[in-house]
Amino acid sequence: MHAPTVNPSHWVRRFAPLAPAGEVLDLACGSGRHARLFAQLGHPVLAVDRDPQALAATAGPGITTLELDLEVEGASWPFEAGRFGGIVVTNYLHRPLMANLIASLAPGGVLIYETFALGNEAFGKPSNPAFLLRPGELLEVAASGGLRVLAYEDGVVQEPKPARVQRLCAAGAAFTQTEARLDHLSAVNEP
Repeated sequence: MHAPTVNPSHWVRRFAPLAPAGEVLDLACGSGRHARLFAQLGHPVLAVDRDPQALAATAGPGITTLELDLEVEGASWPFEAGRFGGIVVTNYLHRPLMANLIASLAPGGVLIYETFALGNEAFGKPSNPAFLLRPGELLEVAASGGLRVLAYEDGVVQEPKPARVQRLCAAGAAFTQTEARLDHLSAVNEP
């Protein structure tokens, strides 16, 4: 049984078609809204979260779930280098994982990241700076990992609730933007 339907993030929906064929990691998947989106696009998905109830709601065709808390002391990153054609992370920030995320991205893979930024404290939680991105922080992460930035935003959004966020879509050095993928991206974003 799936959790109540929650729409995928507009940012993730916009860039999901750029992920090349292959497995997609949905880290801190929550209710699985992005895992389901990538599965519908034909990707095998590994949905990871520390909450077994969230994983139960996420499970479905094309989605493998893994209960894992990567923030506990002594936890190690379990995924090999270059494994994922796509990695999606939303509403989650644990800085020690950033280098591992990038290392696990396939050379032509796509990282789609969207989470709260400094200034969000004016809108509510999270308000702790440990869980809020600094100005330009996602750009720094991409640069330090050798990723090419395809799109970036930093600002206030109104949906699904008012918040200050940063958003990044970045790709590995071997990523190629084929005409078909770009055409599909345009079609997805038309009203």
